[in-house]
Amino acid sequence: MDSATLAMRASSSSYFVRLSNNFNPKSSPLNFKKEKIPFFKSLNCFVQNPNPKFTSSNTRNPSSSCSTVTEITPSSEQLIIERLQSIISEFQSLTEPVDRVKKLLHYATVLPKFDEFKRVLENRVMGCTAQVWLDVSMDEFGRMRFAADSDSEITKGLCSCLIWILDGAFPDEVLGLKTENLSTLNVGLPGRVQSRVNTWHNVLISMQKRTKILVAQRQGKPPVDLFPSLVVTADGIQAQGSYAEAQAKFLFPDEVKVEELVNVLKDKKIGISAHFYMDPEVQGVLTAAQKHWPHIHISDSLVMADRAVKMAEAGCEFIAVLGVDFMSENVRAILDQAGFEKVGVYRMSNERIGCSLADAAAHPAYTSYLEVASRSLPSLHVIYINTSLETKAFAHELVPTITCTSSNVVQTILQASAQIKDLNIWYGPDSYMGANIAELFQQMASMANEEIAEIHQQHDRESIRSLLHRLHYFQDGTCIVHDLFGNEVVKKIQEVYCDSFLTAHLEVPGEMFSLAMKAKKRGMGVVGSTQNILDFIKQKVQESMDRNHDEKLQFVLGTESGLVTSIVAEVRKLLGSVNASSGAKVSIEIVFPVSSDSMSRTSQNTSLGPHPVEASELFGLSVIPGVASGEGCSIHGGCASCPYMKMNSLSSLLRVCHHLPDDKNILSAYKAGRFNSQTPLGKDVADVGCEPILHMRHFQAKGKLPEKLVSQVLHTSGSQR
Repeated sequence: MDSATLAMRASSSSYFVRLSNNFNPKSSPLNFKKEKIPFFKSLNCFVQNPNPKFTSSNTRNPSSSCSTVTEITPSSEQLIIERLQSIISEFQSLTEPVDRVKKLLHYATVLPKFDEFKRVLENRVMGCTAQVWLDVSMDEFGRMRFAADSDSEITKGLCSCLIWILDGAFPDEVLGLKTENLSTLNVGLPGRVQSRVNTWHNVLISMQKRTKILVAQRQGKPPVDLFPSLVVTADGIQAQGSYAEAQAKFLFPDEVKVEELVNVLKDKKIGISAHFYMDPEVQGVLTAAQKHWPHIHISDSLVMADRAVKMAEAGCEFIAVLGVDFMSENVRAILDQAGFEKVGVYRMSNERIGCSLADAAAHPAYTSYLEVASRSLPSLHVIYINTSLETKAFAHELVPTITCTSSNVVQTILQASAQIKDLNIWYGPDSYMGANIAELFQQMASMANEEIAEIHQQHDRESIRSLLHRLHYFQDGTCIVHDLFGNEVVKKIQEVYCDSFLTAHLEVPGEMFSLAMKAKKRGMGVVGSTQNILDFIKQKVQESMDRNHDEKLQFVLGTESGLVTSIVAEVRKLLGSVNASSGAKVSIEIVFPVSSDSMSRTSQNTSLGPHPVEASELFGLSVIPGVASGEGCSIHGGCASCPYMKMNSLSSLLRVCHHLPDDKNILSAYKAGRFNSQTPLGKDVADVGCEPILHMRHFQAKGKLPEKLVSQVLHTSGSQR
């Protein structure tokens, strides 16, 4: 065995044994009496100016330099800093990728042997391409002990370095190391190999999470209550928590209800266009009915109108829209634009089905916001698709307007600013999304030009920084439901789910957005639209299946729980495609960041068909997820709990379908609005309101703004148009 190997093993055992002899229990961080300089506060200075005592002929080999460190007996905190600096210096000195790989392979050979009985699924580290097992314990002196292994020799080398840095440290010292401190470690292949970076970060975060758990146990703190979740496997679904149990019940709807719905849809040629965030009972029935009637579609708000046109083309005479009023208005307007004026479009209530976000854009404050924009030429108004047609029309007459979705808003803004010089961009009405977009561009302004070009080829740091000064967003428009994802939820996610895959819709508050953005950087998160979140989960499940070994994936659903029906359907489809002979078991846990007691009562009669049945008789459960009363949203609700969305019940859907065609005019109040009114400039609201949508269609198809919109921005003011 060479001297480097001997030193490595000595550093992880004898050094801390000797330190333990001088250990004073009263100074343990577990007693909170130990005053320490904030860990890594001066790390950057230290990296630039290493400790002279540590700088020796062995500085570039931390495994051999450790013997020097032990002779001067520094504090454990100082030792960790020196070890990190040694690792950084060593890999930075190796300019050839092959040399860095060789060094990692060497460190893999000196990693202490991992106990075979600890090679279990519970010890697996999520997010690593290779299999990584991590065991964490606390010794009698309150120091953290780490052991790890991997089926990849390179990954094993990475784990060896991390353990060499942190094994034997106090909990606060382990928690003080940041993933940013590892960002300069470029190992493996040429360039920044993201999978290697992710391994450093994901193993460290798992170390820190398990350290927190052990500290809490040592202090006698009760376990933290977990969020409710659904665990999906090829064999079935397991619900954890009453909220999740309610969700799971409706994933397997009553066949009588499904048959009743399918029969009436076929008989009367009715298509259904529903939003992702419907009540779980409705979504369960619709998902099952899709297998028997192809003209049922569940999606985000933009695609709802597109699919309605497809249904009309296929012969559907009526479209039932499950969503808020602006969604049915969009379906009605797009059908009219496509020449299907005779196809009936029906809402699910004879009362207004509103939306707090859409209402914000119809408020006089939003008009004032746009009036300021109209005086700041050249200006482009980028309006969220989740607004009424009337709002889009009135806005377009004040400021040239293009609609956007949460999945294309970033590219829309980047393309517009690249296509029109010195353009002022005014986004609205969602204040959370506006703030998150601004934060995203702030982060981009610090990226390398090559990284920015990967997002948009026509931008670099200079252009992004210029854009920041010309980007505006409305300050007073929020969805009452997305307030759910605030500080209370984020704090719990950081504490319990920091090593999980995090998902966040662009509409969530900044705390959740920032958390998911950090996870995204290490391959453990996604920020975007509902469809982006669904695609991300499907991608990770498929990657796990391709690896073909036992694995558990945990996803925190940073959007409304109504999406879970579609997630479970897609995940089960993927798991069902696995070759049964492979033997690999993959489980997917979907975590709902809501309180387990977030429940509300079902209606007593959930069907107006020939066989009324109470929900309690069907499922043995008389509650469904949702806020019990009122419109306020907190940790106790999701979008399916929105008082407006809950107006789209199964009973309403069946009522509308059974009464079609509406010969007796019973459903007149259920018809989607068709605007016959005019704008302030005397034009049809429907025509003007559809134009921003058509501008977005052009952008999606061509990748640039249409010339008509560019001309409006450059050559006309609101009053002239």
